[in-house]
Amino acid sequence: MSASAFNPNQVVAASLKRERTRAGLSIGELARRAGVGKSTLSQLESGDGNPSVETLWALSTALGVQFSALLDAPAQPVEVIRFGDGPVIPAGAADYSATLLSTARPGTRRDMYLIRAEPGDPRIAAPHSRGVVEHVVITSGRARLGPTGAEVQLGPGDYISYAGDVEHVFAALERGTVAVLISESS
Repeated sequence: MSASAFNPNQVVAASLKRERTRAGLSIGELARRAGVGKSTLSQLESGDGNPSVETLWALSTALGVQFSALLDAPAQPVEVIRFGDGPVIPAGAADYSATLLSTARPGTRRDMYLIRAEPGDPRIAAPHSRGVVEHVVITSGRARLGPTGAEVQLGPGDYISYAGDVEHVFAALERGTVAVLISESS
């Protein structure tokens, strides 16, 4: 997902409206429960605000949803988040920020692996069980990976998710390529 295609303020705006509507709350009532200003919440819902981690935590708690529910962008069959893109939420008082890369669907299991790969023959994986989704973050080196025929080249800090229930490829393009792979299944 490119920076131009992904606007975290618009994602937060749409998610807040969606979750507030699901909860049956007015802007005023949600603001009161979360301890934030009504005008602040109104700005966030219009996509004009710049929320802090603390504000989003307060809102998610008041709505009874996970923090990540306010950062959920529409699902894509293959999702790529380049290093530096994605919804970065800064803390209010510390030099700290969080970038959401992925959320877990309810009732899922996630297994995490450290992948080390070298250039040469690619790893071609047969389809896994139905519904498996793989999430990969490259930590060093470069790799070409994803569903066969739709692979994407990634570098350090880049993230991709794709269906693991189709044939997929991991090809290291540089020596010392390392990645974190999370296999998610229902």
